[in-house]
Order: sequence, then C-alpha cells, then structure tokens
Amino acid sequence: MKFGRKKTKQETERKTFDAQHYRPVLRCSICNGEQVAGFKDLETGRFEEVTLIRGERELREFMEQYGLEHIDKEY
Repeated sequence: MKFGRKKTKQETERKTFDAQHYRPVLRCSICNGEQVAGFKDLETGRFEEVTLIRGERELREFMEQYGLEHIDKEY
C-alpha cells in the first residue's frame, strides 16, 4: 500500500500548451537553487510561471501533466 497525498482530478488530467508559440522551460536560480517550471513565449521571450518545483517528483508530475519528454533549463 502506497501512502501519500491523493491526486485531485486536476492533477491527473493531461494539459496542453501551444507548442508553436511556447517552449517548456525550467528556470533555475544559481543563488538558492529554486526551480520554477513554465513556458517561454518564443516571440517575446516572456516566461509564464506554472509551478514551483521542489523535487524530482514534482518535476516528473509536471512533465507527465503536459506530456513532455524533455525540458530545457535556464539560469
């Protein structure tokens, strides 16, 4: 039996994004190691924050939610 928090309906549904206009990015802070997952607008370079990543599990969940196999890191 696995213990942990129960996933909500929102967490189990696959989400989509416009791959022609946005690129998935993991923004990493050099100073404190904080990581934020989101999408970068290819035209303007503007970053849209989606979620704070506190560990490998949360990164894996974010990638599964959006059907991603690879995510670029930016510092």
